[in-house]
Amino acid sequence: MRIVYHSIVKLLNLIIALVLLVTPLALGQRLPDLGDVSQGEMSPLQERRIGEDIMREVRADPLYSDDPEVTDYLASLGNRLVAASPDAGREFVFFLMADPQVNAFAFPGGYIGVNSGLLLTAQSESEVAGVMSHEIGHVVQRHFSRMLSAQKEFQLTSLAGLAVAVLAARASSQVAQAALVGSQASTVQSVLNFTRANEQEADRIGFQILEKSGFDPDGAAAFFQRLLRATRFYESAAPSYLRTHPLTIDRIADMQNRVKDLRYRQVPDSIEFQLVRAKLKAAQGTPQESFVFFDESLKERKYLSEAASRYGLVAALIRLKRYARATQELRLLRDIVRASPIVDALGARIQHEAGDYGAAQQAYRDALKNYPGNRTLVYGYADALLRGGKPDVALELIENRLQSEATDSRLYQLRAQCYAALSKPFLQHRALAEYQYRLGNLRAAIEQLLLAQATRDGDFFQQSSVDARLRQLRAMEKETRRENSR
Repeated sequence: MRIVYHSIVKLLNLIIALVLLVTPLALGQRLPDLGDVSQGEMSPLQERRIGEDIMREVRADPLYSDDPEVTDYLASLGNRLVAASPDAGREFVFFLMADPQVNAFAFPGGYIGVNSGLLLTAQSESEVAGVMSHEIGHVVQRHFSRMLSAQKEFQLTSLAGLAVAVLAARASSQVAQAALVGSQASTVQSVLNFTRANEQEADRIGFQILEKSGFDPDGAAAFFQRLLRATRFYESAAPSYLRTHPLTIDRIADMQNRVKDLRYRQVPDSIEFQLVRAKLKAAQGTPQESFVFFDESLKERKYLSEAASRYGLVAALIRLKRYARATQELRLLRDIVRASPIVDALGARIQHEAGDYGAAQQAYRDALKNYPGNRTLVYGYADALLRGGKPDVALELIENRLQSEATDSRLYQLRAQCYAALSKPFLQHRALAEYQYRLGNLRAAIEQLLLAQATRDGDFFQQSSVDARLRQLRAMEKETRRENSR
């Protein structure tokens, strides 16, 4: 993925972070049980800070997606799995990459990314849960700290070369092979041995999480086996997950052996899983291709979920701007799915995209009565108010929401749009500064505060607030530069 090349430049200045990234990209297969979690040399806070550094690069990547419905679904699924993990109190962040490659990965500090390709390729929710449980296993077992402890005696140049090779493997196995040639063989072998152990332990922990959380414990093995079978004759076409998490028949057999003595348990997919997959599928290809796919699947009854296919059809019709037909199909969808914020948001979106902002506002208001905390509905309602010429009402909505969601970057972006519509440039730039800060872009946040100062239309207290915030962010930027230069 392109994120690889964004990250290498910065992370070469943070060799610790580079070493830690080896683990989630898993280069091996068979390993012994490592037992209890090692305390390593890094605290959870240090791991979190490294993860935050990496996430700044992730959010700048064009493939990073902040779609609230898919992200909230991943968070709901992920937190259910975390609650069944050995470290249920740890905080995790789950995010989506709009990448068709089949992949998932973990960063230090509990950051777990899932590619859209993984969601679309999996044939059940338990399969997705199996992959995510494996990544959670890497985090809760402190594999990142272990890696640092194990490699502390290696030379800087060896670690840098190895880190580049492992990062490059996510994009191209040939690039990785060339990079590995430049690394010391003994260093590479030692790290590979250690990551093999990590992989087997993550398999074991992931299995326990999957079973305890109520999913089909065979989910991971079934998914991995199907991927391996589909690509075994075409190594160059192997999905990213197989290149970064290589599989063997023995490793899959280990997974299957854990399942064989358990009673078979059929676990139905949640409606959220089905609708999220349909949403991602409907966004692929041209609008006409998307429409044809879902329309034919419904006519020929070739679908796993009628509700998902009808959702996809409505989404495709919206892309085609065929709003009347979309409204008709939505009624059929509502006959199947009686209560869902995802379906309610889709209905409001029809009016929104059609430019009937009054009707859209009413639809969002009605839906928020049933789902007052739903981010998609809040964002949609605020945008419909803005487009409908009611920035003051939108601002009140956002301010109320910020009382309980002060870290939500999208709310600050919407707040800035409200101030722009109200011709308040000082407050607009101040809101944009907070938006950039919450994305991790300190320099951009500082620049917005400087622009706010230059407008000179804030009162004394507002100007003083911006001056104080500017000093605070500059101090943070200075500290970040100092840490990176170590």
